[in-house]
Amino acid sequence: MADAEKTQTKTEEVEQITDHREKDYTLANPDTLTKYKSASEIAQRVLAEVTKAAVPGATILSLCQKGDELLEAETAKVYKGKKISKGIAFPTTVSPNDILTPYTPIASDAAEAEIVIKEGDVLKIQLGAQIDGLPGIVADTIVVGAASDEAKELLLATHYATEALLRLLLPAEAHPNHTEEKPYKAPTSYAITQTIQKIADVYGCKVVENTTSYDITHNEIEGKKRVVLAPGENMARSEGSPEVNDVWGVEIWLSKGSGKVKNMTGKRATLFKKTDVKCSLKRESARKTYNEIAKKFGAFPFGLRQLEDERTAKMGVIELVRSNILRSFEVQCDKDGALISRIYITAAITKNGITKLAAPPALDLEKFTSEKKIEDEEILKLLELPLKQDAKKKKKAAKKEVSA
Repeated sequence: MADAEKTQTKTEEVEQITDHREKDYTLANPDTLTKYKSASEIAQRVLAEVTKAAVPGATILSLCQKGDELLEAETAKVYKGKKISKGIAFPTTVSPNDILTPYTPIASDAAEAEIVIKEGDVLKIQLGAQIDGLPGIVADTIVVGAASDEAKELLLATHYATEALLRLLLPAEAHPNHTEEKPYKAPTSYAITQTIQKIADVYGCKVVENTTSYDITHNEIEGKKRVVLAPGENMARSEGSPEVNDVWGVEIWLSKGSGKVKNMTGKRATLFKKTDVKCSLKRESARKTYNEIAKKFGAFPFGLRQLEDERTAKMGVIELVRSNILRSFEVQCDKDGALISRIYITAAITKNGITKLAAPPALDLEKFTSEKKIEDEEILKLLELPLKQDAKKKKKAAKKEVSA
């Protein structure tokens, strides 16, 4: 944790200056970016440890428990003595094969607790840390052991779709092709969906309906702005667009089936998120559960197993969900039972481009190969675009434009 300790030292002086006034939680404040980076570094390290532990015979529950223990331990080591919140921004979840949504079983459900990982399983691992309400969240899709041709195609499609989406989210000010003479116009969410689907088609995949990326703000991972790919009927559409100084949770969901999802029968929701709704609660179990949630998690998602008493929590959340005080993440899967992938990247947008704050390791393109190749020239050009521009070169180019 040497890097994290150095980060802490660097920000102490800034904190002393800002503590006496209202904090600026935008990227205009260098301290904000430092905290996002610290949380993201922790998330990436914990993801690496959980991935390492994902071997045949290990239970999904044990991986989730391991990830959460590490997140708590690592965040406890930074910003010691500071009166700021820190801890888990997203509990460790492990979703196998056809399960799309973040899945986190509980110990008191014997059948769920005993689910083991098998050779060839495709796992979506997601987790996140937060420092001062500024989260770094990451999700990766991995294959346990040897990958089938189908799994290889899915991961290749996911890799290229993610890289394309990041570039399509670049606002004009940060885009390498933007000039005063020829201003860049950001694509619509429909155009983005079409481009991502073209990439998916190459590898026999579909964009999962309602794939959504949100802007991230202080204490909130689902901001007011969102980009929705392949929106289903009666579902929310895209709203707002990425801007310089934004932080976004960029997601890609792909399926080897139809891209349609359904709720899984026999699997209870164990992941929840507090809403802004307030109302009086009738049951003692609901009041007790709510007070613990508000104190420990705020508006960040949490799993039932993170609560002190699972049995009381299981009863308490029933009334909280019915009253819309909590939103439940229903366990959803592919309608066809097909493999599904999910990637989540916490990304910062500056005037020089996009920085991946928390991101999964780059896919090993020597290990994951396929006879299928992207041949569309426009998509290949898009993938070649740099996510970030050299600040000095950009300054020189701007000077040339002014003098021309």
